[in-house]
Amino acid sequence: MKKRLLILGGTGDATQLAARASQIPNLEVISSLAGRTKQPSTPTGTLRIGGFGGVSGLGEYLTDRAIDLLIDATHPFAAQISMNAATAAAEFQLPHLMLVRPAWTQVQGDRWIEVENHQEAATALSERSQRVFLTIGRQELTAFSSLDSIWFLIRAIDPPALGILYPNSKLILEKGPFFLENERELLIEHQIDTIVSKNSGGDATYAKIVAARELGIPVVMVNRPPIPDGEVVTDVEGAIAWLMKHLN
Repeated sequence: MKKRLLILGGTGDATQLAARASQIPNLEVISSLAGRTKQPSTPTGTLRIGGFGGVSGLGEYLTDRAIDLLIDATHPFAAQISMNAATAAAEFQLPHLMLVRPAWTQVQGDRWIEVENHQEAATALSERSQRVFLTIGRQELTAFSSLDSIWFLIRAIDPPALGILYPNSKLILEKGPFFLENERELLIEHQIDTIVSKNSGGDATYAKIVAARELGIPVVMVNRPPIPDGEVVTDVEGAIAWLMKHLN
């Protein structure tokens, strides 16, 4: 009998997982995206876009679509949907896995200032910085909007929401992967003295961290929120192995 897998996606890992899982016989793959990005990468298989409406809405979807397996492969900072997924899976006794790429760790030469949230990051900037490269996406920009004395280079996939104004700034709309030579040139050209980054992990955006290390630029690194209890793997291969165990 065919089984149904729901992947909570929005990451490169989720797209790779959907492509691999779609090759497994007797498995229907459904990917769900939050819909925050205007032109997301389209995963293999069935696609749905939009929120579920909390734990209850997700539970209804799991029941209505007769989902057999749930893999949370969302961004490491998508804390709410991860918590909702873990809660709903436990309530409906559904096999549930979290695919969480490893966080970046400091190496020799890194100058990190680790903070727990974007408000703390803004405070750290107010004490030290004049020209800042903001690489946190558009959802969290409001935390920095009151820092009038700082010039910002802002990079995001989509434009910020209307009403979020940065008079002293330049906006770049780009999607990774990014490469070391380009990141190094960007930092030098705009005379960046501090970078703000989420600790997203992975290779796609790590080049800015390497460039900062080479140039001696401090990085205000926003640590990840905690993840729910449950089964965790760190790569697509581990997720496929988990799937095969539950399909046999």
